[in-house]
Amino acid sequence: MEHPDGDRWNQHVLEHALYLKDLIAQGRLLASGPLKATPLRAGFLIMRAENREEVEAMVKGDPFSREDLICGLTIEEWDPLFGMLVDQSSKQPPPELASLF
Repeated sequence: MEHPDGDRWNQHVLEHALYLKDLIAQGRLLASGPLKATPLRAGFLIMRAENREEVEAMVKGDPFSREDLICGLTIEEWDPLFGMLVDQSSKQPPPELASLF
């Protein structure tokens, strides 16, 4: 998620953060934070959803979206088979990795 700099961003950042905290409380947002050393204000979010439409709905509900303050967005599906978020994974590795599970 990329945002333009300026007064409008500053006016809505608290409401945006409260929205994200609500998604965390619902178990729909696992992690969020700013990206470092980017030309625009940018954030990285790890969301839990059944499908892309659910993610799009969460983004649409963000105050930054309502205020047209998202100028770049990429949504990718990810399966955390390894690491601290493994409990969120499908637990269905590719056949080449099945021996590790």
